[in-house]
Amino acid sequence: MIDTRKITKEYRLSHWIQIMQERTESGLSIKGYCEREGIHQNVYHYWQRKLRAAAVMTTTENRVSGTQALPLLPPQGWATITSRPTDISPEKIEIEIGKSRVTADLETNMELLTEVCRMLVSLC
Repeated sequence: MIDTRKITKEYRLSHWIQIMQERTESGLSIKGYCEREGIHQNVYHYWQRKLRAAAVMTTTENRVSGTQALPLLPPQGWATITSRPTDISPEKIEIEIGKSRVTADLETNMELLTEVCRMLVSLC
């Protein structure tokens, strides 16, 4: 039997993933993009919360089942964390926010790192 509710939910989520990706690629703020596209900001933020919840559920389900998750566009204010070979030592972490990259190690001031990340997120 076809679960039309599930299909509808997945369609809407993929539609809003595309909208949020277009907004990110446009370089516009949420407010500017919503004004240009005729989308009410409350609707945009509603779907942003839905996508975050879906991403958390997908990650949780995949951890339990041991399957690999399909990559989703991170909602506004979230960062994508990827793993790739690098010559950075295991004691260091590389954080990418937008087109910016910050490298931190065990001696990095965490308050300063938090503020830098917040500032970069607000600029993206």
